[in-house]
Amino acid sequence: MEFTREIYWNVGHGWTTLAPMYGLLLVALAVFDLGMYKRLKVYRLGHPLDRTDQRGERFRFLVDNVLLQAKVLRVPGAGSAHALFFWSFFVLVIGTSLIVIQADFTDLFFGIKFLKGTFYKLFSLTLDLAGLVAILMLGGLMVRRYLIRPEGLVTKGDDALMHGLLLAILITGFLIEGARMAVTEMGTPLAPWSPVGWGIAALLTAMDEASLRTLHAGLWWVHLLLALGFIAVIPFSKFRHIVTTSANYFFADRGPTGKLTTVNLEDENTEKFGANQVTDLSWKDIFDADACTLCKRCQDRCPASLTGKPLSPMQVVNQIGEVAFADPATNLIDTVGREAIWACTTCRACQDICPASIEHVGKIVEMRRNLVLMEGEFPGEEVMTAMEQTEVNGNPLGMGYASRGDWAEPLGVKPLADDPEVDVLYFVGCYASFDKRNIAVATSFIKLCQAAGIKVGILGKEEKCCGEPMRKMGNEYLYQTLAMEMVEVIKGYGVKQIVTTCPHCFNTLAKDYRDFDFDVEVVPHAVFLDRLTAAGKLPIKAEPFTCTYHDSCYLGRHNDIYDVPRKLVRAAGGHITEMAKNRDQAFCCSAGGGRIMAEEKLGERINIKRVQMAVATGTGQLLANCPFCLTMFEDGVKGADVEEQLRPRDIAEVLAERLASTNA
Repeated sequence: MEFTREIYWNVGHGWTTLAPMYGLLLVALAVFDLGMYKRLKVYRLGHPLDRTDQRGERFRFLVDNVLLQAKVLRVPGAGSAHALFFWSFFVLVIGTSLIVIQADFTDLFFGIKFLKGTFYKLFSLTLDLAGLVAILMLGGLMVRRYLIRPEGLVTKGDDALMHGLLLAILITGFLIEGARMAVTEMGTPLAPWSPVGWGIAALLTAMDEASLRTLHAGLWWVHLLLALGFIAVIPFSKFRHIVTTSANYFFADRGPTGKLTTVNLEDENTEKFGANQVTDLSWKDIFDADACTLCKRCQDRCPASLTGKPLSPMQVVNQIGEVAFADPATNLIDTVGREAIWACTTCRACQDICPASIEHVGKIVEMRRNLVLMEGEFPGEEVMTAMEQTEVNGNPLGMGYASRGDWAEPLGVKPLADDPEVDVLYFVGCYASFDKRNIAVATSFIKLCQAAGIKVGILGKEEKCCGEPMRKMGNEYLYQTLAMEMVEVIKGYGVKQIVTTCPHCFNTLAKDYRDFDFDVEVVPHAVFLDRLTAAGKLPIKAEPFTCTYHDSCYLGRHNDIYDVPRKLVRAAGGHITEMAKNRDQAFCCSAGGGRIMAEEKLGERINIKRVQMAVATGTGQLLANCPFCLTMFEDGVKGADVEEQLRPRDIAEVLAERLASTNA
């Protein structure tokens, strides 16, 4: 016998079947198009933003994350179940499409049948197994959502609709197959190639043929209506993420990672800066709300949310969507809440883990810009004071700018104004210039460079804050003032390479300053020291020690530098015991987003929570690579009363100690 089956068995292949079937399909597609068009009109409330460049890269990213489910799979459990469900349902869609192509095109017009023989047996087996996996994964996801729902997981009517409709489509598909097989395939060699349908058919064999045919025909039309209903409700339900999330991969920011939009402050036609209405945001910011699946991964990674702050990145995104579709004139800042807006540390944990490529941080910074530039509002008096001190002295610490380079004089390091012929410019940063604890880090870095024969220069009193904390806190005007001054000063010396011991300075000079025609190479000190070590210029005598290592947000998630610092620790003889949250999952120190200037008044202190994670490793030593982190950890060990149990240090300090013992 030929291994195949009659398509449209029992329902007929004439106009009495095809006309209503394709007519209903057209209706479903028309409803779909109308729904998506209405949503498109709302997206267009946002201002223009070009997200169609680098189309090859965008398409590859889309394929990786739609077909391969790369970002979804980053979280095991629910992520794996979702990926398996997607793949199995995708296989079912392909299988259904092949059936339609043969029945209504190749066979109908050309007499060509490809669903036959060995291919048909494998086709039947594949579809049956795919359907079974889809039901099992969907069942698991339903148990998670309705029976053992994790705290914070939002469940709406949409979820019940989605799960119920998908489950009904899958179950009716198997019942149709079982009824057909009970009449046509039981007892034949073909039956085992549809194992699930075969099992259902065995349960239905007690029914007579007429009843089976009636059951089959009725379920066939029910299954068709469910499938077409699925298409029709996509724009009006959570199903729309099938379209919007997929599209969001194509529209995702192509980098540089974490770079903010530079505001044209000279535009005389601009009447408002920042965003207090959805119309002040871009179309992509509104579109993100429709791409959100409410999976709460962002909320589960947010350090502010996890320490009792009134910030949920998921809620911020969805509040923007709710306002956009309900009343675009609503004050967005009042809706989101000032405390939530100011709580963000811009650590990018939310964006990094988001399976839908949603961009949370930029939205929050835009609302901060409106509060600062339009309302003159800050999260506290201490922040306003830091801003004023930066305007006067070029640093938020309030120290006199003339003394900025005093720490370097005993080391023989001169400002470029006195000696411009150097190998590298060390952009010191505010904390390493004025804070005693971080001056020790700067000193260690200079000693390492001198041991490697590298001549280092600084800007001294010509250096000012890079402006990063001010920018992330919303003060774009002060940031641009500082940035343009620094660009002019540095370019005036013809510097070829800049090294920083502050990831915030590195990220700002390497990315944000590019908008001011700044193209000097900028390197973080961990990378620079690793290059020296690899070139044999920095002999380090390895002495065994144990430690844990903290990935700063601005070196890690913002710049994907994880291995180099660990390589340096190993070169110094260190054994790292990782904290529970490390690398791309590392917990923020709380200083980012300009929070270094603000008091933490709500919930638990983030730095104490991170210090406790370090204490739990039992190593006694916490290594970092950021002056903000080091400052917060020094404060955190005191706040947690663990000064005898944990010592925060910078990697440069550990290396300099090993260098000293080598010289000895």
